[in-house]
Amino acid sequence: MTNKDNWLYPRQRYYGRFTPENLVFNANLQEFAQKVSLISCLATGGKLPLEQAFGDIEKLWEKLSLSKEQLGIKA
Repeated sequence: MTNKDNWLYPRQRYYGRFTPENLVFNANLQEFAQKVSLISCLATGGKLPLEQAFGDIEKLWEKLSLSKEQLGIKA
Protein backbone atom coordinates (compact mmCIF):
# COMPACT_ATOMS: atom_id res chain seq x y z
CA MET A 1 0.00 0.00 0.00
CA THR A 2 1.16 3.49 -0.75
CA ASN A 3 1.03 6.30 1.79
CA LYS A 4 -2.06 7.64 0.01
CA ASP A 5 -3.79 4.25 0.38
CA ASN A 6 -2.89 4.12 4.07
CA TRP A 7 -4.46 7.53 4.54
CA LEU A 8 -7.59 6.80 2.51
CA TYR A 9 -8.10 3.24 3.76
CA PRO A 10 -6.64 3.01 7.25
CA ARG A 11 -6.41 -0.44 8.83
CA GLN A 12 -6.16 -1.21 12.51
CA ARG A 13 -4.53 -4.30 13.90
CA TYR A 14 -6.64 -7.12 15.24
CA TYR A 15 -6.43 -7.70 18.99
CA GLY A 16 -9.09 -10.39 19.41
CA ARG A 17 -8.76 -14.15 19.73
CA PHE A 18 -6.84 -15.22 16.65
CA THR A 19 -8.42 -17.55 14.17
CA PRO A 20 -8.20 -17.14 10.40
CA GLU A 21 -11.99 -16.62 10.30
CA ASN A 22 -11.87 -13.87 12.94
CA LEU A 23 -9.05 -12.12 11.11
CA VAL A 24 -10.93 -12.18 7.79
CA PHE A 25 -14.15 -10.98 9.44
CA ASN A 26 -12.26 -8.14 11.13
CA ALA A 27 -10.94 -7.02 7.74
CA ASN A 28 -14.48 -7.20 6.32
CA LEU A 29 -15.80 -5.21 9.27
CA GLN A 30 -13.18 -2.50 8.81
CA GLU A 31 -14.01 -2.29 5.10
CA PHE A 32 -17.73 -2.00 5.97
CA ALA A 33 -17.05 0.82 8.42
CA GLN A 34 -14.90 2.69 5.91
CA LYS A 35 -17.51 2.44 3.16
CA VAL A 36 -20.36 3.46 5.49
CA SER A 37 -18.33 6.50 6.52
CA LEU A 38 -17.79 7.53 2.89
CA ILE A 39 -21.44 7.01 1.97
CA SER A 40 -22.55 9.01 5.02
CA CYS A 41 -20.25 11.88 4.10
CA LEU A 42 -21.52 11.92 0.52
CA ALA A 43 -25.14 11.89 1.67
CA THR A 44 -24.53 14.59 4.28
CA GLY A 45 -22.80 16.75 1.67
CA GLY A 46 -25.71 16.39 -0.73
CA LYS A 47 -23.72 14.41 -3.30
CA LEU A 48 -25.77 11.25 -2.83
CA PRO A 49 -29.56 11.01 -2.31
CA LEU A 50 -30.49 9.75 1.14
CA GLU A 51 -32.57 6.88 -0.27
CA GLN A 52 -29.61 5.66 -2.31
CA ALA A 53 -27.27 6.02 0.69
CA PHE A 54 -29.63 3.97 2.83
CA GLY A 55 -29.92 1.30 0.14
CA ASP A 56 -26.15 1.16 -0.34
CA ILE A 57 -25.56 0.79 3.40
CA GLU A 58 -28.25 -1.88 3.60
CA LYS A 59 -26.50 -3.86 0.83
CA LEU A 60 -23.16 -3.51 2.61
CA TRP A 61 -24.78 -4.78 5.83
CA GLU A 62 -26.23 -7.80 4.04
CA LYS A 63 -22.80 -8.54 2.53
CA LEU A 64 -21.18 -8.30 5.98
CA SER A 65 -23.84 -10.54 7.53
CA LEU A 66 -23.35 -13.12 4.77
CA SER A 67 -19.60 -12.98 5.36
CA LYS A 68 -20.12 -13.67 9.08
CA GLU A 69 -22.41 -16.58 8.29
CA GLN A 70 -20.05 -18.09 5.69
CA LEU A 71 -17.07 -17.80 8.06
CA GLY A 72 -19.04 -19.56 10.82
CA ILE A 73 -18.63 -16.71 13.32
CA LYS A 74 -21.00 -16.93 16.27
CA ALA A 75 -22.12 -14.20 18.71
